[in-house]
Amino acid sequence: VGLMGNPSDGFRGKTLSFCLHNFAATVTITPSPGKEVTLVPHPVFDGFHFNSLAALNSHSEEKGYDTRSEGSGGGGIRLLQATCRRFAAECLSANVEHKLSSSGFKMQYDTTIPRMVGLSGSSAIVVAAFGFYQITLSDLNISKQDFPQVILDIECVELGIAAGLQDRVIQTYGGLVHMNFGAESEGGGVYTPMDVKLLPEMYLVYNIDLGGDSGGVHANVKERWLDGEQEVHEGMKHLASLVDSARESLTSGNKPALAALMSENFATRRKLYSDEVVGLKNVHVAQVLEDANLAAKFTGSGGAFVCLNRSGLGW
Repeated sequence: VGLMGNPSDGFRGKTLSFCLHNFAATVTITPSPGKEVTLVPHPVFDGFHFNSLAALNSHSEEKGYDTRSEGSGGGGIRLLQATCRRFAAECLSANVEHKLSSSGFKMQYDTTIPRMVGLSGSSAIVVAAFGFYQITLSDLNISKQDFPQVILDIECVELGIAAGLQDRVIQTYGGLVHMNFGAESEGGGVYTPMDVKLLPEMYLVYNIDLGGDSGGVHANVKERWLDGEQEVHEGMKHLASLVDSARESLTSGNKPALAALMSENFATRRKLYSDEVVGLKNVHVAQVLEDANLAAKFTGSGGAFVCLNRSGLGW
């Protein structure tokens, strides 16, 4: 969950994120005879068998069409395939291909993470799938600091998904982490774990009908940022400053101040990205939450909100 900053951040800014344990992605690997490797389609997210035409219609309305080769809108099979390919390449690069087992396997995934609402569902599958045959990150000469970049490359380079490091960092480190992507670091940024007990009681609100392709959300603003547009650069700097202020609010226990920063974060992103990109339905949900005295901001690129009572108390 992105608590503060610009989700993903691909703009050399800062984010403050925590790992939510309400949902999870799991990958199961079972041995199979011979050397054959089989990636098992998920019955819901990758399925092509439907109980009826009505079921096909309902599935298509809720999950969309199969776009496994086109980025973040499809099922998870493409994620498994890209992860396996990158894992094999890393083994070759680290000269540990001799450790690759001659036995085949079946790999399948499952996930309870709501899809396409900004809760890091795709990267969670990749993180869960990376590493098998008892080959460790140490064997591959991949440090904890560098691992998020490996996961990001699987999605961006292999599959063309527009994304950033934030989700991969928090899935690697867990807990609560302050991330500075503008700092000089060989691993992409400076990641500072914080005490997760500093987090106040918060609420998660999401609607799978309000989500979308995060790559599409980032594309236009990324282009404007690369073109040096002053408004975008100033906006990203402001979002980064909110992250440092949020860290101070957490460490001092100032929950009302944190709530005010969350609302300001959402308002800044609305200004940068426009209501059309943020989504009018999302804007409406945010207003409903504000009317209920809940400060709200996106957990990611849209569809899910993390909320905090403005008084810093519970309901």
